[in-house]
Amino acid sequence: MGERFHTTGSTTLREESILTSSFSVAATIEEVPHRQREPEILALTPFYPSAQCPSQGRFVSDPIGRMKDVGVSNQTIAVQPFYRGHARSAEHIPAKWMRHFSVPGNCGLPSAGEFLAAHLMRTLRQRSFGPFDLIHAHAALPCGHAAEILSNRLSIPFVVTVHGRDAFFIRQTGPVVSRWCCRVAKNVYRRARRVICISEKVRSEVLNEVQANTVVVYNGVDPEFFSPAPESHSRQIVLSVGNLTPTKRHALLLRAFARIALSVPNCFLEIIGDGPERATLIRLADELRIANRVQFAGRQSRDCVANAMRRCSVFALPSSYEGLGCVYLEAMACAKSVIGCWGQGIDEVIEHAKTGLLVAPENEDELTESLQMLLQNEELRRRMGAAARNLVLQKFTLDHQAQSLAQIYRECIA
Repeated sequence: MGERFHTTGSTTLREESILTSSFSVAATIEEVPHRQREPEILALTPFYPSAQCPSQGRFVSDPIGRMKDVGVSNQTIAVQPFYRGHARSAEHIPAKWMRHFSVPGNCGLPSAGEFLAAHLMRTLRQRSFGPFDLIHAHAALPCGHAAEILSNRLSIPFVVTVHGRDAFFIRQTGPVVSRWCCRVAKNVYRRARRVICISEKVRSEVLNEVQANTVVVYNGVDPEFFSPAPESHSRQIVLSVGNLTPTKRHALLLRAFARIALSVPNCFLEIIGDGPERATLIRLADELRIANRVQFAGRQSRDCVANAMRRCSVFALPSSYEGLGCVYLEAMACAKSVIGCWGQGIDEVIEHAKTGLLVAPENEDELTESLQMLLQNEELRRRMGAAARNLVLQKFTLDHQAQSLAQIYRECIA
C-alpha cells in the first residue's frame, strides 16, 4: 500500500495539487484509537437508491442499513457520471450523491476513477466526511479505482465488492477499451485488502485473471419484508423479476410458458422489469398467442415486488449470466419454489429438487418440464418453498451478510 500510485492517463496540475494535499484523514483517525470506537467505513458506490429510482441498488443499501447492529458505522457516497443529471437521496436511505466527470458511455469507465478520486479529495479536504478507517468500494470501475487512489494517498486500506460476473468489464465495452478496463481492474483487485465476491462463481471469474485476496460474502435478504403469504387462489402465477435484457432469457421463459399454457389453463405469467427487450418480448408473446396470459408490469416499487412474490405460485428467471441474483433469495424468503440455471451463482444457493429447481441454461425443454411439474403439484411447491425459506433464515439474511462484512472490516483495519 505504500508504493506510489501511477495513473494510466494524464493528470491535471489542479488534480495533482489536490491529490498531494497535506490534508490527512489518517492523522485525524489516529486521534481516537480503533478499539475505543466503532469502525468507520466510507462506502463508495454507483448502485444506490435515489429519490428518482428508490428500488435500485438495494443490494448495497440494505446491508449498509444493518451495519450499526454489528458495531460498524457507515458514511456513504453514491456516485454517477455528470451526464446522467442530478440524483437526490431516497427517503430514509441517506447518502451524499456526487457527480463526477466521465467520457459519456462505457468508453469512459477506465478513466472515470481518476476524476472521481480528484473530486472526492476536494470533498474530504472540506471535512464534510471523515474520519474513516477503511474504504469499501462497490465495483472496480470507477469506485474501486478511486478507492485505490485514495488508499494510496491517505494510507487507508480499501476493499472492493464484485457484484457480477463481468469482473473486468470486458462484456460492457469494445475490444480496445475492454483491455484498458481489464488492466485497471486487475490493479484494483491486486491492491485491495480484500476482494469481496458475491458467490464462488464470481470469485472464480476474478481468480482466473489475477491473484487477489478474495472472500465470498453472499447477498442477504430481509426475511421480515420478504415474508410468506398464501399464493393466489384465483389463478396460478409464474413470476419473473429482472431487467428486460438478453441475458435474463425472458424470451426462453415465454416460449416455455406457451408450451404449458394449454395443459395448465389457469396459469398466467407476470414479468416485472423494463429494458431494451420489452417491445421484442411483447411481440413474441403475441406471436406465441399467449398475450392474454402475460402481463408486462414494467418497473415496480419494492413493496409491489414483495407483494407479487407473495401471491405467485412459482418464481422463474432462467438467466444465463448471473453472479448470484437477489431476486431468487427474495422469492425464497417468501417461501416460493424457484427456478434458476446451473452454472450461475444461484446454483450455490438452490439445492436442486429440495429448495428449488435448476435447469441447463437456454434449455427450453428442461424449463418447460420444471414449470409444469411445479404448477401441477401444489404439495411439491409448498414443500420446496418451506425448505427455501428455512435455508434463507439459516444462511442468507441481511444479518448474516452484515456480520460477515463487519468481520472483514475489522480484519482489514487491525
